[in-house]
Amino acid sequence: MTANPLARIRMQVMWNRLLAVVEEQGQTLVRTAFSTSAREAGDISAGVFDVEGRMLAQAVTGTPGHINSMALAVKHFIDRFPVATMREGDVYITNDPWKGTGHLHDLTVVTPTFRNGELVALFACTSHLVDIGGIGLAPDGRQVYQEGLFIPLMPLVEQGRMNAWFMEMVRANVREPIQVEGDIYALIACNEIGCRRLVGMMDEYGLETLDDLGAFIIDSSRRGMQAEIDKLPKGTWRASMRIDGYEAPIDLVAALTIAEGEIVIDFEGTSGVSTFGINCPLCYTEAYTTFGVRCIVGPGLPNNAGSLEPIKVRAPIGSIVNPPHPCAVVARSTIGHMLPDVVFGCLDQAIPGRVPAEGTSNLWNVKLGAGHGLADEVWNPQATAFQVTSFHSGGTGARPRQDGLSATPYPSGVRNVPVEATEAITPLVVWAKELRQDSGGPGRQRGGLGQTMVIGSREAAPFAIFASFERVNHPARGRAGGKPGTSGRLSLGSGTVLKPKGRQTVPTGERLIVEMPGGGGIGDAFAREPERVAADVRKGYVTAEAAVRDYGVAVGADMLPDEAETRRLRAARS
Repeated sequence: MTANPLARIRMQVMWNRLLAVVEEQGQTLVRTAFSTSAREAGDISAGVFDVEGRMLAQAVTGTPGHINSMALAVKHFIDRFPVATMREGDVYITNDPWKGTGHLHDLTVVTPTFRNGELVALFACTSHLVDIGGIGLAPDGRQVYQEGLFIPLMPLVEQGRMNAWFMEMVRANVREPIQVEGDIYALIACNEIGCRRLVGMMDEYGLETLDDLGAFIIDSSRRGMQAEIDKLPKGTWRASMRIDGYEAPIDLVAALTIAEGEIVIDFEGTSGVSTFGINCPLCYTEAYTTFGVRCIVGPGLPNNAGSLEPIKVRAPIGSIVNPPHPCAVVARSTIGHMLPDVVFGCLDQAIPGRVPAEGTSNLWNVKLGAGHGLADEVWNPQATAFQVTSFHSGGTGARPRQDGLSATPYPSGVRNVPVEATEAITPLVVWAKELRQDSGGPGRQRGGLGQTMVIGSREAAPFAIFASFERVNHPARGRAGGKPGTSGRLSLGSGTVLKPKGRQTVPTGERLIVEMPGGGGIGDAFAREPERVAADVRKGYVTAEAAVRDYGVAVGADMLPDEAETRRLRAARS
């Protein structure tokens, strides 16, 4: 750590420049990707690493699951391909769920960067693919072998020469070869831009290596995170949360210990592995557990190897948050996205009043497909075969001083995919997409609303939904007296209720109805200001009946609070 003030300023300037490099890297992936998951939803990650495999900077664009698990993945690449053997023009690839980002649908690509013939850094990126073969994105599989093409850590490009045999194998194993091949080339281009911009930056600043800059970044970030941790009370706090699961409910149990300069989260007591594909590899467990901590502790610090180091995650092997190979893991986000809520349950005891209520958390992605054998109905060979993932979400939990966010993906951070993008590449029609009234949990701060989507097809053919939804049987809980959000529901227009998980058929002529959950509230709903309740009624977020029932607020024909009736209602309750 340099003590010279001018030298520190120079280091900070170069650090900011490095952040700009990785952001351009990430935007290159978004702009060149073929699949809507990358170019519309931003379900990617991008970052630069030193030659030891430590993440120095990450692009703002991306999801915590990809970014924080990718932060661990690069060391696996170095173990397999020692830096002394790397050559200019090499690119490596994997989708190993235990060494990448948790399931086969994510490709991680690593590219060494050379300057004047010397290795100076590594760039890595990850993208979610629309398809990787196998049974599809539903968690019906019993082993990872059923979930698609498993790509071990291997060369993708060798000294500038593309591995054509690898690409042919990929095309032969996926339902959307053009999209998947396009995304692979986008991943290569993403890292290539990062390499070019980094070399240009090093030339500009006269840097022979990133050793000093990397040490400054990691040391500064580590010290900053440790200082934030040291402001907190010391001790151990425990929390648990029951969620729907697949074949049986699942208990997520955590003990969070705050010590000098570190936070340790231990998942001892969590349910064991599932028979189905909702198991969450440890890399993804670490990614979202760490993210949950970082949302509350040191949220303004840059995310890199230094700021991540003081957070330790432990999980017993054989638990659903640390399944061994060859457990099925395709829907690992079903578990992983719930882990920040468990962390918040611990932190709320340590530092009350600083964490949000539980939210939908689990993404309600509408994963649909059509083609021979995908639906339980005879396939019309004249119809269009397709695979598509459209990213959507329910409501987040209320925040300590603000309402929850409606129809907002948290903790994943992906963007909702515009319905026009889905309709443009498939025969699907989205007949409705609207906020779900009364779905936010009542409270002094209201939970965010879910949304309702109604989806059909322009063609006389069935299609399949690959469901992996949570918060159907166990809604998001409120905090500090706040009420739970409304549960989710999956059904057909004819009234048939579908299961929240697994591949199911939407018959010819039917419409799929997806009703997404709401987030939990915070605080006593009867303490919410009547003017805010009336504003919710005017906006259509809350019905007049719910305003009376849940908040003790009567709203008149003028859509303003009826003060006398409101006083009577609230007095009667007390």
